[in-house]
Amino acid sequence: MTATTGHDELELAIGGMTCASCAMRIEKKLNKLDGVTASVNYATEKAKVTFPSGVDPQRLVQTVEAAGYTAALPRPEPADADETGPLRRRLAASVVLSVPVIAMAMVEAYQMDYWQWLSLVLATPVVTWAAWPFHRATWANLKHGTATMDTLISVGTLAAYLWSLYALVFGSAGTIGMTHPFELTVEGGSGAGNIYFEVAAGVTTFLLAGRYFEARSKRRAGAALRALLELGAKDVAVLRDGTEVRIPAGQLAVGDRFVVRPGEKIATDGVVEEGSSAIDASMLTGESVPVEVAEGDTVVGATVNAGGRLVVRATRVGGDTQLARMAKLVEEAQTGKAQVQRLADRVAGVFVPIVLLLSLVTLVGWLVAGGTPAAAFTAAVAVLIIACPCALGLATPTALLVGTGRGAQLGILIKGPEVLESTRRIDTVVLDKTGTVTTGRMSLVDVRPAEGEDRDEVLRLAGTLEDASEHPVAKAIAAAAPERGELTDFTAVEGIGVRGVVDGHEVFAGRPAQLEQWGTPLTGALAEAMTEAEKAGQTAIAVAWDGKARAVLAVADTVKPTSAEAVRRFKALGLHPILLTGDNETVARTVAREVGIVEVIAGVLPSEKVDAVKRLQDGGYRVAMVGDGVNDAPALAQADLGLAMGTGTDVAIEAGDLTLVRGDLRAAADAIRLSRRTFATIRGNLFWAFAYNVAALPLAALGLLNPMIAGAAMALSSVFVVSNSLRLRAFR
Repeated sequence: MTATTGHDELELAIGGMTCASCAMRIEKKLNKLDGVTASVNYATEKAKVTFPSGVDPQRLVQTVEAAGYTAALPRPEPADADETGPLRRRLAASVVLSVPVIAMAMVEAYQMDYWQWLSLVLATPVVTWAAWPFHRATWANLKHGTATMDTLISVGTLAAYLWSLYALVFGSAGTIGMTHPFELTVEGGSGAGNIYFEVAAGVTTFLLAGRYFEARSKRRAGAALRALLELGAKDVAVLRDGTEVRIPAGQLAVGDRFVVRPGEKIATDGVVEEGSSAIDASMLTGESVPVEVAEGDTVVGATVNAGGRLVVRATRVGGDTQLARMAKLVEEAQTGKAQVQRLADRVAGVFVPIVLLLSLVTLVGWLVAGGTPAAAFTAAVAVLIIACPCALGLATPTALLVGTGRGAQLGILIKGPEVLESTRRIDTVVLDKTGTVTTGRMSLVDVRPAEGEDRDEVLRLAGTLEDASEHPVAKAIAAAAPERGELTDFTAVEGIGVRGVVDGHEVFAGRPAQLEQWGTPLTGALAEAMTEAEKAGQTAIAVAWDGKARAVLAVADTVKPTSAEAVRRFKALGLHPILLTGDNETVARTVAREVGIVEVIAGVLPSEKVDAVKRLQDGGYRVAMVGDGVNDAPALAQADLGLAMGTGTDVAIEAGDLTLVRGDLRAAADAIRLSRRTFATIRGNLFWAFAYNVAALPLAALGLLNPMIAGAAMALSSVFVVSNSLRLRAFR
């Protein structure tokens, strides 16, 4: 349970829901409580509730129970939990008993003496025991004066069964040798000689089959989240007084030092204190190439050590780890509702009473028009059964479950369903330069020694000197030096450079202007190299020793190797890319040219990034912003769609709508593509669910659908919607 200002938030596990109208009803009951805001998701069977701090959570549970359902705080389910077991048993018994009933009703050759009484014997357990969940839910709803899709099923199957029983006992249907053909449409007749056991048993079986496959599919749809939660290491070797002690991973505390051997999972987020290795993060990020780490580098829990032995100091444990936060984001997204789903819920909420009325109108209409009681009854039952709004309730949640789960597998975290709607409207993508398009780390890109000087010697002396400095430029030069000399003296002058004695040489590395002040300016090829570096937006470092300029080193924040391809993907999605940076125009233009961006907004202070996004929005553009730093957070929040690089700061990740676990800009294009695909799937599902009901209801009312065929079609519509959503699992 999490707390906000004056409010708490919790998640209830709801039991007993059978359709979207059930979810709608629970939502209404909870929202009637003062200060309570609830969102109930039929697919995940959870209610996300925000309520005033003074309210006892037990009151929320009692409100749900008073509506005829069950509620409890969710408990972790065992890995092998199979909630489809009871449903599978009811379905198996239904199939065994219903097949002979349907066969006898459809094929006159099977209608031997007393076949109708055998049908009664076989259909009774199906309509009573197998269909019991439908009847129980109907009774619970009836006590509260409401109706759901269970009401339609229960009333429809019981009506068919009781009519048949009446025809057998009091009509002419019980006569020995009675036969009647099976019709796909409604046929006339007095009704007293017609039995519908095949409708009662067949509809029950088809709907149980639909529910079973739906439950299985929902479980498969949520498999990505369960897999994510199960990724973490189960135990860990902690160092206690220099000795390794195995403890459960859940007992780790911040500051603990633990050992990770090759092939083992890293137990929690931390910093490498000893060793170097390659880390396989593919399970979390979808990135197949292992990442090299050494002392001082951060590592993430649940990733796999693919190389040498590491000693890691834990910096985050439990719910604070990146894995736990990812799982929480995915779960919150799956519990939310898109605007289109709220519309579908409202429709489902009023649909059932309308259908009950329509069924009654159909019955009366047929009788008034001169139809036989049998024909009128059959058409009315078909209307009840065909109209169940199952598919409508599943259209959005299942697509969300699969889409957000697949995103998590690929390192894309979608914060909520409203984000999906934002992605289809955006037309402009603003890219922060440092850490997003570029690596955010300075690298040595060029070495220009003076005539007669050896390149390796320049790097050895400069690298030895710079190794003693903490400056990012110094780190880049030191990292590129193949060898080290002996440093015996060192002085750092802020804003100018560093001086020291290396192997007996007095060495300087820093601003070229400083050499001019000392009377040893850069000349000839070195002066030219400095000018070229500055034109290219690089930082020029002069290296001198023993009173003479020896070389110019060019250092720059290098472009990520995948950024140019990412920009091409943005353009293919119909987006206009813009580079946004605090750097000068020259540096910005150089980076933009390298990745294929034409429009640049340069020289922007951190506080002005929001203004830049606002100006674009005021110009009529729908803006997506991609960034990773603290100074990007306000702009990410201002943008119509904020994409936060997961390699960045927590503040940026909190402000973004989509979080990209990979530091690869291509993931941003993938995220937009996946979001659009998921939203398109939701819209497709809703279209078919609505179209099915709109098209099928008139057919049933006009007597063009046998109730059993109607039951099969209704079950198949739900299976179709869920199967369509599962196609998102193949997203690449």
